[in-house]
Amino acid sequence: MHPRLKQLQIQTRRHFLQQSATGLGGIALASLMGDSKAADVTPAKSVAAAKPVAADPLTLRQPHFPAKAKRVIYLHMTGSPPNLDMFDYKPSLARHTDQDCPDEFLAGREFAFTSGTPKLMGSPRTWSQVGKHGTWMSDAVPHFHGIADDLCMVHSMYTDQFNHAPAELLVYTGSPRSGRPSMGSWVTYGLGSENENLPGFVVLISSGVQPNGGKASFGSGFLPSVYQGVQCRSKGDPVLYASDPNGMDRQLRRKTLDALHDLNELQAAEMGHPETLTRISQYELAFRMQTAVPEVMDISQESQKTLEAYGAKPGESSLANNCLLARRLVESGVRFVQLFDWGWDFHGTGADTGITDGLTKKCATMDKPIAALIKDLKQRGLFEDTLIVWGGEFGRTPFREGRTAGSKVLGRDHYPDAFTMWMAGAGVKGGFDYGKSDELGFSVAENPVHVHDLQATILHLLGFDHEQLTYRFQGRDFRLTDVHGHVVHDLLT
Repeated sequence: MHPRLKQLQIQTRRHFLQQSATGLGGIALASLMGDSKAADVTPAKSVAAAKPVAADPLTLRQPHFPAKAKRVIYLHMTGSPPNLDMFDYKPSLARHTDQDCPDEFLAGREFAFTSGTPKLMGSPRTWSQVGKHGTWMSDAVPHFHGIADDLCMVHSMYTDQFNHAPAELLVYTGSPRSGRPSMGSWVTYGLGSENENLPGFVVLISSGVQPNGGKASFGSGFLPSVYQGVQCRSKGDPVLYASDPNGMDRQLRRKTLDALHDLNELQAAEMGHPETLTRISQYELAFRMQTAVPEVMDISQESQKTLEAYGAKPGESSLANNCLLARRLVESGVRFVQLFDWGWDFHGTGADTGITDGLTKKCATMDKPIAALIKDLKQRGLFEDTLIVWGGEFGRTPFREGRTAGSKVLGRDHYPDAFTMWMAGAGVKGGFDYGKSDELGFSVAENPVHVHDLQATILHLLGFDHEQLTYRFQGRDFRLTDVHGHVVHDLLT
């Protein structure tokens, strides 16, 4: 071992373990890695400049070709919304309600909670055509009616998975198993960050539950850990492990980080491990975040008119707050903002998961803030180069969920073969309906779009050839789309 390295290790190990692990050192190795313990955020005082990082992995980089989108806001409705009761109008299905589902639609298919012969079920919602192009939407999403001309609806989505966690991981990592980098990680790996004081990839979670795929849904997999999503909160301390421990001020913290910087530089020179340089970058980013993150996460700075438009309330945890935060984050240069909202698994096993009153109540927490987000982005000149994506991990069945066949509460089972998602903003056609499912909603009838095609299209809008955005791991060049995916050019302007 290098003599200087050994000396520095002896001098700093005890102090670092006692102080840094629960303070700012923890944000690099805990908060930035998704640890769930909380800490206070304290205002930063002026301190000496940090030592330069040898090779900052978040340095701004250019894509393969000119991009239409500079940033992404991905709105994931965890559990998967009932598309047949929101966006995919099926009058033929309604005419066959309570009839036995034909065997031809059941043969060879697996369902999460339904067996035997279920009953077909048309939507109990009221439907209308909205916007200049006559897009069909139900009364479950009244605020979306006003932004219909901004939405590019894709009614022909399909996936390979019918259970939540593997389906969600497939959407975000390209694999139904954990261990691969998430979409936001690939994007920040490819483009870097526009704000050196904020993470390139931020995650906001509402309704109190982590995504189905856990932190793997926004993890960096085998990419350097600096590219993983940093989870922030709209209630309480915005970033975990961001405080200075008791008895340590900013000047002492700076000295501690400088010592760690020297240790890591020596370690990098001796061992050549790329993750060592990532660790240096994480510590320095965490130090800068102490000031930048609390400021950008403070929605009390917004006007009362803006708060009311979103339905946001400072100090609370909600999808409304997170939608407003998403706008503030992309406005501040964050590259990829991922929102997860729990509670969209509409099996009908209780009133809250029924497609009548339950869906009405849940949509009331969602469509208003998302409609406000799109209007706000347009007003601020951000809509044209921000890509907004909305959806779940799969669809819902055209028949009643098997466990609730005799219940007054109506619900639907998981369904991977046909569902709806939408995009808006940078580079996609507004007021556009693409693809369709068959008359009963069982299969894609026109222009199928697999989740790998969606991934390829998102990367294309960001200026990447999805086959060329790769990372070599264990002797193979990996990519988000695995060995699949085609850009859906028909969706693009």
